[in-house]
Amino acid sequence: MSALPYTITFVLASAALAVAPGPDILYVLAKGISQGRHAAIVAAAGFCSGLTVHTAASVGGLSALLVASTTAFTLVKLLGAAYLVYLGVRAILSRGLVAPPEKPAPLSMRKIFTQAFMMNVLNPKVALFFLAFLPQFVSADRGNRPLQLLLLGVGFGLISFTIFSLVGIFAAAIGQYLRIRPALMRLLDRLAGTAFILLGLRLAVFGAAARH
Repeated sequence: MSALPYTITFVLASAALAVAPGPDILYVLAKGISQGRHAAIVAAAGFCSGLTVHTAASVGGLSALLVASTTAFTLVKLLGAAYLVYLGVRAILSRGLVAPPEKPAPLSMRKIFTQAFMMNVLNPKVALFFLAFLPQFVSADRGNRPLQLLLLGVGFGLISFTIFSLVGIFAAAIGQYLRIRPALMRLLDRLAGTAFILLGLRLAVFGAAARH
């Protein structure tokens, strides 16, 4: 098969995966609603910067090592789950996920970037995804396999960043309506917080099943 069908399939599959419900796109939505377009784009950049870590790990074989080691996989899984639950609890308490906190200042752009980055890096399912997804588009006919993985990882990151940014811009437009309705913002915080806690518990309880 020529390179073009592979490229089209890769772009379409990457786009579909980027819009699939998960903590990443939920966080971008929340930041767009609460703090506007700039915050949403910074969150998108944080997630996609985390993808560079998984790309490097995939190229270097570290992702395979993570999956092969039960202890390492469990540790990263539990850390990631705990971080999602932590963010969820803060959101339920209305401390800045969707509704801006009443007393402290809204999250800085650096804090938003760091939270998004850590959520991505501490999600072992992303490492599993890179091991399962990217190699499908690697061909021996195209030569250097690590270089192909690197380019595919970068490509997936750029596609995800584009989609996340568009979602964030849309959320920011909605946020202009919601920000003058604090009661509704607090309700969204509780819904988003509950979703984060459920995602964290799902990662902790069922994450191991993804290894088999």
